[in-house]
Amino acid sequence: MLSLRDPIHGYVKADALEARLLRVRPLQRLRWVRQLGLTHLVFHGAEHSRFSHVLGAMELAGQVYDALAQRSPNLLDADKRAPARRAVRLAALLHDIGHAPFSHSAEELFEEGLSHEDMTLRLIRGSEISEILAVDGDGVDTEQVCRILDGSGTEVEHLLSQIVSGELDVDKMDYLLRDSLFCGVRYGNYDLGRLLETMIALEDPETGSWGIGIDEGGVHAFEALVLARYYMFTQVYFNLTGKVLELHLNEWLREDGLRWPADPDTFVCHDDITAWSAMRASPSRHAEAITGRRHHTIAFETREHLTAAERDGFSALVEEIEADFEPGDLLVSNSAKDAHHLSASSLLVRHRDGRLTPMQAVSDFIGELSRIDRFRVYTRPDLTDTVGTLFTQRWKS
Repeated sequence: MLSLRDPIHGYVKADALEARLLRVRPLQRLRWVRQLGLTHLVFHGAEHSRFSHVLGAMELAGQVYDALAQRSPNLLDADKRAPARRAVRLAALLHDIGHAPFSHSAEELFEEGLSHEDMTLRLIRGSEISEILAVDGDGVDTEQVCRILDGSGTEVEHLLSQIVSGELDVDKMDYLLRDSLFCGVRYGNYDLGRLLETMIALEDPETGSWGIGIDEGGVHAFEALVLARYYMFTQVYFNLTGKVLELHLNEWLREDGLRWPADPDTFVCHDDITAWSAMRASPSRHAEAITGRRHHTIAFETREHLTAAERDGFSALVEEIEADFEPGDLLVSNSAKDAHHLSASSLLVRHRDGRLTPMQAVSDFIGELSRIDRFRVYTRPDLTDTVGTLFTQRWKS
């Protein structure tokens, strides 16, 4: 057993198989990929890596599994060495190994149109990881881990996949607390202990499938998680300066024709360090905007919650005004995110009398939380007033 100190969870304990996997290149590479991309240029404490996050997610996956197994012994084996428990911990440990440099900041620039989830599956099926699982898996194999990550497989595997990626998953449960700590803010805090105490595996009476639900006493703890996520997006992930740095990053990558490799063996050689080295050597004004902190400034922004009609109208306005400027003079971000996806996932609440009710019917607060949808227009400092006046006048009309 390997014990690792963690600022969020105290200790993360890895068994022999997990300790072996921690040494492989795809996982060690995450030490050199920051969790929040370029956010450390805004919140100077945000130097934490994807490596620390996946360790925290693995630890939480074991805790969530134990909580569900305790209350559903006929569905999940409560043994600490149960193959299902070990598999979901491995899925959580490996779920982010396909992230490109700078994490989400430029993840849409893979060759072959891959997503980071696609690259994760390619890396898991590669020889470095699959051979370890084949020898030391002890009941856990490569394809089982992949099925948990892509949401396919048996009924139990589908439930396990929700532990890693769902409305109430260990990914967001860890990153909210971790990002909040390292950014020096408190927006991401919520009652983790109460959530673990009230999480339960529930069978949806309409579909017959099993999913993660909440006992009635945990509704407010779940609301706090949703609100924490909402505020982290509005205050940190969609930070005004952070968004323009992401725009410059993507412009630089496109300008220099750079793409993240689709070949797994080549991909693992790319991380934040290699990308920063290339950026410093590039003559691109967008690279200089990041490395020299000479980025565009804000000229105009919409309100935080646009209607669908307003969104379409502003997109059309951007196209009209951009035509009057040189390419790259205007950079436009659209920060859009749902604080929750309850209409799709139907997170169930178990009442004290045994009734099951969708969360959105129980929580008035969640039903009133609007989708974040905001546009921002950035430009060169010498054009800020001109561009700002154009957008202000045209948008009002």
